[in-house]
Amino acid sequence: MTVLPDDGLSLAAEFPDATHEQWQHLVEGVLRKSGREVSGEAAEDALSTTLEDGLRTRPLYTARDTAPDPGLPGFAPFVRGGRPEGGTAGGWDIRQRHATAPDGALLADLENGVTSLWLLTGAGGIPVSGLARALDGVFLDLAPVVLDAGREVTEAAAELFRLYADKGIAPEAVRGNLGADPLGFEARTGEALDFAPAAALARRCAEEFPGLRALTVDALPYHEAGGSAGQELGASLATGVAYLRELTEAGTGVEQAFGQLEFRYAASADQFLTIAKLRAARRLWARVAEVSGAAAAGAQVQHAVTSPVMMSRRDPWVNMLRTTVATLAAGVGGADSVTVLPFDHALGLPDAFARRIARNTSTILVEESHLARVVDPAGGSWYVERLTDELAHTGWEYFRSIERDGGQAAVLRSGRLRTDLATTWAERSKKLARRREPVTGVSEFPNLAEKAPVREAAPEPPSGGLPRVRRDEAFEELRARSDAHLAATGARPRIYLATIGPAGAYTARAGFAANLFQAGGIETVTEGSFEESGAAEAVLCSSDALYAEQAEQAARSLKASGAGHVFLAGRGEYAGVDAYVFAGCDAVAVLSETLDRMGVS
Repeated sequence: MTVLPDDGLSLAAEFPDATHEQWQHLVEGVLRKSGREVSGEAAEDALSTTLEDGLRTRPLYTARDTAPDPGLPGFAPFVRGGRPEGGTAGGWDIRQRHATAPDGALLADLENGVTSLWLLTGAGGIPVSGLARALDGVFLDLAPVVLDAGREVTEAAAELFRLYADKGIAPEAVRGNLGADPLGFEARTGEALDFAPAAALARRCAEEFPGLRALTVDALPYHEAGGSAGQELGASLATGVAYLRELTEAGTGVEQAFGQLEFRYAASADQFLTIAKLRAARRLWARVAEVSGAAAAGAQVQHAVTSPVMMSRRDPWVNMLRTTVATLAAGVGGADSVTVLPFDHALGLPDAFARRIARNTSTILVEESHLARVVDPAGGSWYVERLTDELAHTGWEYFRSIERDGGQAAVLRSGRLRTDLATTWAERSKKLARRREPVTGVSEFPNLAEKAPVREAAPEPPSGGLPRVRRDEAFEELRARSDAHLAATGARPRIYLATIGPAGAYTARAGFAANLFQAGGIETVTEGSFEESGAAEAVLCSSDALYAEQAEQAARSLKASGAGHVFLAGRGEYAGVDAYVFAGCDAVAVLSETLDRMGVS
């Protein structure tokens, strides 16, 4: 009988260490089989992915991919968290967003896992005069309240202060944020606000309410206008610095000024980018605190919100999966509070079921997945540390460029920021149109028969400033055209999939073509003949070998049967074939032109 040595897991101890070069050699072999003759670093580059901001994700990270020491949680540069204990005391603050206040809704949230309330107040939200009713029954010494009141922040804050006094809440027990954000409001509306009221609120909070902050640095307007992670970081940093200047000029001490700011960032389903963004944001703010002479006050307080840009209107249930990944990333990235937007957020006001799923997303991740039991669980990952470092440099450079142009207010008013964000979104839109960035349920695996839930219209959000974009917008426009055609005629526009040869020859390309055309609201028909299909156009689907033998004849037959336009799924030009569609083609352009030819306006 062989006795294994009692020295732990040593099963690989006898094997020599593999080198990076040996791994690259194996990659070369794989790429060679796909027809790509590259070697060494070029082989590794071939598997790399280009991100926004010029960043590249490599296929492999090792100890040689160095990054600065992130420090320890609770200590500068706060990369690993602003608190030494992290979320181990109970997880992140579960913050539910409310644009209206149906009777009992806020209490239902608090009784079922929510730990703080984010209230859109004033125009387009809960009226300031309705705050008392909305918060009736809420224990304000236990549930922090965060306001988002825009130009009515002074009135909303006064009402909240009155409620604290009427309920006998001790000033030291008050928690939350009054939500003053003049530059964020200007980004949303184009309307400049005087900073003096925000400074007065900050002074009062610093003097009377040690647990209450007065200002929010909201980076969502830049994310929702199509900005990259680096632009979101740079703009938020420039906003925070602008507020520090205003507060200190108004007589607030530097450390007190730092203590009055909370930062709000978007958390997307790009898990690692979100983790790195939150870690980089803390590092950058710690640098600002260091050069301001307030290093000890440089722990950035972060509120993460699942990205509205990623939320789809078609197949909205997939949003539950997107927000789960985004919430996980926000928690792992060290966000102090997290808001999960309900899956029907893009459709209107959420119902009780949607709010329940939203709050339970955080609860499951904290209580059942135990994500909060380890401080900075992504820390030490070569990929995460390297990406954090690269994103921090990108964000810092964008911040410096804003400062060179006069600061955040100046770039907002000059239009420079709008142009930067639009340029980024235009590039991303190309990837979306070509389905290089797939949107499940929209550009990939759409279900034309599915009916979306109907929701009450949400209050109109502030407008007049930066635009709000969505990943699904181009395909949503196409689907809306199809819906209108269905309502007017009783049928959707159709296209016939003409398959050639055995199933093994056409299945993959028929599936590709079905996904492509259904993404534009065009129903695909595979049964029967073209004449029986009710379709106006057709797509040939088969292998390259069978195309060479039969594509021209098949196209002529389809044209003779009435097909006004014949596509070929794949690449290749044949007589009678008007165009071909392939992975990476501009799907939005193809679909729009097809609907035009079909008379679908």
